[in-house]
Amino acid sequence: MPDVKVEALKYDIPVIQPARIKEDYQAIIDLQPDLIITAAYGQIIPQALLDTPRLGCINVHASLLPLYRGGAPVHQAIIDGQDKTGVTIMYMVKKMDAGDMIAQKETPINDEDTVGVLYDRLSDLGAQLLKETLPDVLNGTNARIPQDESKVTYAPTLSREDERIDWNLSAKQVYNKVRGTNPWPGSYTTYQGKTVKIWAGQVHHCENAMKHHAHQDNGTIVKIFKDAIGVKVNDGVYLITELQLEGKKRMSVKDYLNGHCIFEVDTKFE
Repeated sequence: MPDVKVEALKYDIPVIQPARIKEDYQAIIDLQPDLIITAAYGQIIPQALLDTPRLGCINVHASLLPLYRGGAPVHQAIIDGQDKTGVTIMYMVKKMDAGDMIAQKETPINDEDTVGVLYDRLSDLGAQLLKETLPDVLNGTNARIPQDESKVTYAPTLSREDERIDWNLSAKQVYNKVRGTNPWPGSYTTYQGKTVKIWAGQVHHCENAMKHHAHQDNGTIVKIFKDAIGVKVNDGVYLITELQLEGKKRMSVKDYLNGHCIFEVDTKFE
């Protein structure tokens, strides 16, 4: 049960949960709300509903718009190696995440941040910014800043293929991909026909290793350490430190290597 619903029921506040807002929204219109607020809402709001509140419909979006419109802005910012992101309070329009902006607040993306860590930080930041912004929205003194369409980028919801690791990337790009999908949906590769999820890793900073393994195909296991599996990538070696085999639990490579290891040096991830 969503936290908002739990809290609402404590105070006997009616809760409406339409499965498909595109078709089932009349009950909300009947309430004649002054304002509608959404946050991380994965459905398109129909125009009839957008037109209902006298103060409009506003959304808490987890990016610094016009960057990263779409359903996976937190994931994509990390995957792209950005050093900062933030939240935007914006008016909703029929076009996805294209409405006028009301307020923004930014936060750094640290090198060790996963999407889970960053999502939690942005959730707190968004709640704080919403509380700061609402008084102006309610009294009609808020800003309305059009988005610069020339700077728009997109972050569509990740597909299954987007989750696959491309070993032809650099070690830093693989590192960003893995942390940008942890803890959901997770990045994966395949080994001898079996799916292997990669949950954490490190960039291996060693010029000698880069030179020594330069002739090998990307995706090749070049060394198995006591706590990591070294994989050849475009510019050197990426170290897998946490993984999950099909039908098995997620675990550190160190713990995994204490049991039966299916991986062998000079074999490849696909």
